[in-house]
Amino acid sequence: MRTFVDSVTHWDLVFLNTIFGLNGKRLISVAMPWISHSGNGYYYPALPLFFYFIKPQIAGPFFLCALLAFALELPLYKILKKRIKRDRPCEVVSGVHQRISPSDQFSFPSGHTAAAFVIATIISHFLPALRMPVYSWALLVGFSRIYLGVHYPTDILAGLVIGIFSAFAGIMVFG
Repeated sequence: MRTFVDSVTHWDLVFLNTIFGLNGKRLISVAMPWISHSGNGYYYPALPLFFYFIKPQIAGPFFLCALLAFALELPLYKILKKRIKRDRPCEVVSGVHQRISPSDQFSFPSGHTAAAFVIATIISHFLPALRMPVYSWALLVGFSRIYLGVHYPTDILAGLVIGIFSAFAGIMVFG
């Protein structure tokens, strides 16, 4: 009888291999590194300034929500990475190689995905009209990390949960 962990691992590998196997599509192979890079966080500090120009009344609360959310998300992500120490799929799964250089050694959880969902959730709170595009972008960031061979689907799911949880904490306090 298959245990729950065995079952999750099985489906993790099925989805990983399916998504990683989408190679050969020029648009995907060009777009995925760029989408992944957009989740690095380099652009996030510019968002409050952007909001200051389009809707000044939300710039301050947005900044405070994001500050608190990232103050929760980053340590949680780093603690889990160091405790769980899950090897990246490109290191252990036959037929999966890295299409980019990973930002650190371990895969669980996905920090790119967690950060993308922090931002998507906070933007959605302050600008509900952008909910679909920003959550679509955050999902694509997670998808790109699988496609690029550096994360399993459950890494992405954990990043999603951490990101949304952290964002809601920021929203509860400053939103």
